[in-house]
Amino acid sequence: MEALLAADPWFLAGLVAALLVTGVAAGVLAGLLGVGGGIVIVPMLFHLFTLLGVDEAVRMHVAVGTSLATIIPTSLSSIRAHHRKGAVDLDLLKRWGPAVFVGVVIGTVVGTGVKGPVLTGVFAVVALAVAANMAFRKEGWTLRGELPSKPAQGALGVVIGGISVMMGIGGGTLSVPILSAFAYPIRRAVGTASAIGLIIGVPGAIGFLLSGLGAENLPPGTVGYVNLVGFALIVPCTVLAAPWGARIAHAIDPRKLRAAFAVFLFLTALRMLWGLVG
Repeated sequence: MEALLAADPWFLAGLVAALLVTGVAAGVLAGLLGVGGGIVIVPMLFHLFTLLGVDEAVRMHVAVGTSLATIIPTSLSSIRAHHRKGAVDLDLLKRWGPAVFVGVVIGTVVGTGVKGPVLTGVFAVVALAVAANMAFRKEGWTLRGELPSKPAQGALGVVIGGISVMMGIGGGTLSVPILSAFAYPIRRAVGTASAIGLIIGVPGAIGFLLSGLGAENLPPGTVGYVNLVGFALIVPCTVLAAPWGARIAHAIDPRKLRAAFAVFLFLTALRMLWGLVG
C-alpha cells in the first residue's frame, strides 16, 4: 500500500474515478447483457495497471483474477433482477452448470499457467470473433431451430466455462450468441447467462487467488491474482447498477440489445489487440 500512498493525489483521484466508472458500466452491462461486467473490467484494469507500471508478467493475470472476483456479487444482483422477470431458465442451468464448472477448472489451470500476453490474445481474439458474429449475422438466422443433443450441450458448457475464465468474463459473451444460434430467446439467454456467470466467477476467482499466492511484483493491495483495491471500488457500483441494466434489457427491442452487445465487444477487442501489438 506504500506505493499508493506515495502516488500523486490527483493521479489517485483519477484512478478511483476510473474504477468507479468502470464499476457502473460493468453493472449496467451485467444486467443488460448477462456478461458479468468482465468485458469492461478486464481491459480497464489492464490499462490502469499499465499506467501504474505493474509488471507485464502479472498484469493480465491480476486483471482477470480481479474481474472474476467482481463477477460474483454482480451476478447475484443480476440473477435476482432477471429471475423476478422469469428470464432465468433453471432447467437449462441444471444441464449446463456441471459442464461449465468442469470447463472453469480446466481454464483456470491453463490460464494461471500461461504468460500474460497469451491471456490478452485469447481475450481479444475471442471477443472480436463473437462481436463479428453478433454484428453481421443476418436477422433471424439460426444454426438450427432447437438446442443440440445433451452431450453436445455438455461440450458447449465446457468450452464456455474454459474460455470465459481465461478471459475473466461471466459467460454471457459466449453463451448468449451460442444460445441465440439455436433459436433460444435472447432475453432468456441473457437472464440465464447471469447465473452461468456465478458458476464461472466463484471457482475462477478462488483459483486465480490461490495460484497467485507468492507471485512477485504484484500491484499494491493484491492477494494472489485478485486486487482488493479494485474489487472494493468496483463491486458496490456493479451491484447498484446491475438492476438498471436488467430493466433496460426488458424494455428495448431485442435487435438493439444484440447491437449493443456487439459494439461493446468490438471496442473491447480492438483495445486489447492494440495493447498487445503496440
